Amino acid sequence: RIGRLVFRAAMENQSVTMAAINEPFMDLDYMQYLLSYDTVHSRFKGTVSTKKAGGAEFLVVNGMSVRVFHEKDPASIGWDKAGAAFICESTGVFTTQEKAALHIKGGAKKVIISAPPKDAVPMFVMGVNHEKYTADLTVVSNASCTTNCLAPLTKIVHDNFGLVEGLMTTVHAMTATQLTVDGPSRGGKDWRGGRAASENIIPSSTGAAKAVGKVIPEMNGKLTGMAFRVPTPDVSVVDLTCRIAKPASMKDICAKVKEASETTMKGIMGYTDKEVVSCDFTTDPRSSIFDASACIALNETFIKLVS
Repeated sequence: RIGRLVFRAAMENQSVTMAAINEPFMDLDYMQYLLSYDTVHSRFKGTVSTKKAGGAEFLVVNGMSVRVFHEKDPASIGWDKAGAAFICESTGVFTTQEKAALHIKGGAKKVIISAPPKDAVPMFVMGVNHEKYTADLTVVSNASCTTNCLAPLTKIVHDNFGLVEGLMTTVHAMTATQLTVDGPSRGGKDWRGGRAASENIIPSSTGAAKAVGKVIPEMNGKLTGMAFRVPTPDVSVVDLTCRIAKPASMKDICAKVKEASETTMKGIMGYTDKEVVSCDFTTDPRSSIFDASACIALNETFIKLVS
């Protein structure tokens, strides 16, 4: 599903040309259907049709032909022949350097993994450490959605007040790995993860907080966290409870986040003091939106931030 939403975002971005898609498990007509309709984000605002020519398959999106492959082995795709240089690897399967690099063998120049890597693949979060990217890197990770929410907030707090240590809880919308009715979870180890997603609040583990230490090295070993999976289809929230070195009022902290949202992290970090709820952010393109009204402080060094 991440791949389909990347597709939608790319079609709205004039600086991006969608050249090709690899979908090993769906035929062309089924791809057209799922790209056209989405339960959360509604119908695609454009046209999607199919075409076959010269033994090749295409999706025709807003009049533009997009080559379609159905390869299970990324090395067999032929990205270069379709003119695709930058690949979003969103299957959740090829999350190591070795596996993701199969796309390079398939003709790609760069691969972006849309999940945390299983090995030492460099991880980048926009607004946090993206400036450390170097052109020699061919495979990178964009981290998880939770890390993309937490890391910008952590950076702002740490840069201005010194983040000593913290615990994060993410109240997380349902994901595709969960079940609609009770059953054995994937892998069989997370018993609670196998309970019905639409009927339960399910405690779960997450490596998102620890991953912040990989994009902000000073935070390594200072953050950890957990998740609660809740019965909502979209939009999750991060609750960061932390201790800061430099005493500050909540007003001061909010002011620094607001400043960053309008300058260095504009388009990445958002700020709101409105009486909003989760569905108000369903189509918001920003990584993290700070909820000033929901934040509280026990004192000037022990605070709870919500984003």
